[in-house]
Amino acid sequence: MRKSLSCLFIAAALCAPTVGLPCIPTPPALAADIVTAPKDPMGAAIADANAAVARIVALADKDRTFDNTIGAIDDVLANFEYSVSMFIFMSNVHPDAAIREASQAAEEKYNNFLIELSQREDLYRAVKAYAATNPALAGEQARLLAFTLRDYRRSGMDLTKSARDRLGEVRKEIGRLVIDFNKNIADDETTVPLVRDELRGVSAELLARVPHNGGVYMVGMAYPVYIPIMETCEVEATRQKLWMAYKRRAGKKNVAVLEKVLALRAEEARLLGYKNNAEYEIEVRMAKTPKAVDDFYARLRPLAREKAKQDFAEFTAAKREQTKDPAATLKPWDSAFIKNYLQKTKYAVDGETVRQYFPMEAAVDGLFKTTQTLYGLEYRDVTATRGGTPDRPLWHPDVTLFEVWDKASHRMLGEFYLDMYPRDNKYTHAAQWGLVQHKVWRDGHVSTPLAALVCNFTKPTADKPSLLQHSEVETFFHEFGHCLHTIVSESHHFRFGGTSVERDFVEAPSQMFENWVWDAQVLNTFARHYKTGEPLPRALLDSMIAAKNLGSGLDAEQQFYYALLDLAYESTSDGVVDTTKIATDLFPQVTMYDFRPEGTYFQASFGHLMHYNAGYYGYMWSKVFACDMAKRFKELGMLDPKAGMEYRRKVISRGGTSDAMDLITDFLGREPRLDAFVEALGLKK
Repeated sequence: MRKSLSCLFIAAALCAPTVGLPCIPTPPALAADIVTAPKDPMGAAIADANAAVARIVALADKDRTFDNTIGAIDDVLANFEYSVSMFIFMSNVHPDAAIREASQAAEEKYNNFLIELSQREDLYRAVKAYAATNPALAGEQARLLAFTLRDYRRSGMDLTKSARDRLGEVRKEIGRLVIDFNKNIADDETTVPLVRDELRGVSAELLARVPHNGGVYMVGMAYPVYIPIMETCEVEATRQKLWMAYKRRAGKKNVAVLEKVLALRAEEARLLGYKNNAEYEIEVRMAKTPKAVDDFYARLRPLAREKAKQDFAEFTAAKREQTKDPAATLKPWDSAFIKNYLQKTKYAVDGETVRQYFPMEAAVDGLFKTTQTLYGLEYRDVTATRGGTPDRPLWHPDVTLFEVWDKASHRMLGEFYLDMYPRDNKYTHAAQWGLVQHKVWRDGHVSTPLAALVCNFTKPTADKPSLLQHSEVETFFHEFGHCLHTIVSESHHFRFGGTSVERDFVEAPSQMFENWVWDAQVLNTFARHYKTGEPLPRALLDSMIAAKNLGSGLDAEQQFYYALLDLAYESTSDGVVDTTKIATDLFPQVTMYDFRPEGTYFQASFGHLMHYNAGYYGYMWSKVFACDMAKRFKELGMLDPKAGMEYRRKVISRGGTSDAMDLITDFLGREPRLDAFVEALGLKK
């Protein structure tokens, strides 16, 4: 998942060494004082931005140029974000509640300022005055002017003042509610009390990490605990209990927040002349219209259903075998357990055995070596020398900081943080934040990108390192794909830096990079047993590859469910929807399960609804392109530096400077096709 503090200008304000992770017993000054240095970073940033805008609007129209008007607006936005991005990001990661709360308050001010900026009539007049000269622009400059005018239209500058004022009020309220929604998820402390008999099949090692008292285990919902228990617990009633609890996180209070947001988004769309929010949001994406998304699913769903039927039959038979009950039926909480059971019994793949070959240090080292080789990069651990400063703080002892250098030019391209382990009140999933985007300023100096990878992998213990499941290695590679997209950017303008691409393309580079963890040549470079150093046995790897498509149809339909639910929420004209009823009714219509998830409201903790509104379809949309690009890489060579540099040059370095479809076809040398996606599902062409 890629996250960003600000999105596109105006309308979207709401929105190595062998040891890769060195142990740092006493890190340089943790950023405990980040909220007070400077004393009021948001106030100072807003004052600076307003002063810069005043200089733009004060120019005589006859003196306007691209640089002093359109380029200057890009400067304002870049300066504003660069000065507050780290401060706002702290709400997701900092262990101090006071700092998180101050960060959340700052984020609301940040959103409100960008909304107000987007509706400044004097600045809009300046842009229109420059556009009226019909300047002869090309490339990024022409694109930036066109996008700026488009954004002003989508910000309501063609509306009456009263309608525009109401639009601003709606957007500010949405921004406040989004912050509340995310906070409620982060603060959720759902736990399920279970005794040992209810956890039959779960390893003693895993249970040792679960808080317990008097023989009662308090099982929380953090990924490193919840997922392995769902995969290994033999007691179906326990899996059901945990699944239900997981689907109720953040509670009815977030259901209420979501439904307020949906009504406000619908009002926003109506004010701007759109039928609904889906139409408004998709207009600026690759798909362009909700109908194109509908057509996309009309093509994909029958393909996935074919595989899902095969999967469902296989999983049902396996459950009956495992339970010795010929009438057993497959339920949603069985999926992970039966998949793990089949991996062991049919493919001889034991997840616990596989983990032994993926200690965190080796996974980091392998990813580093792979990407440095492919893309002509060098990573330097600068945690001790570059961390712990106001602009590069270390907010927790687990955090490490790296510089990225280009081997050919000997230039520093950017930096990235790794924050890999779970802790209380930290962001609970895996995501990359682009905190600083690449920008070439008018005086020639360059702002180099800064990214942060935030994950929640199993922590090391006193006697054992962090051992990753293969799926976690895949997640790590995925998120690092976003990081590379941010770091190697060569855009001139902040607006087009890094992952600032169409939302339904942004996942493609990261999804594509998942393929590297399934390649024998790549895995042989780093997968080693944490005790013996023995490489991952070829027979085990072959079994893992054979089991790769196990349940792929069921997984695809689960993604369809999330996407179609998101679209259903955003496709009404008034936004007044019973989100729980829609979620309950849609589940058996889209998936193979003859089951209505009564009593759940998973939408309360589905954070994508706040940030990918009407855009979750982009995961499957972009996966089609990701599979096709990965196929091209396989043809050129998965570890071939020439292939890597071609991809870097034609796709990820270009950010949003061109339409995504042009980037894809440039790299592929042809129009994209569906074949590779069908193969990835495990279906024959």
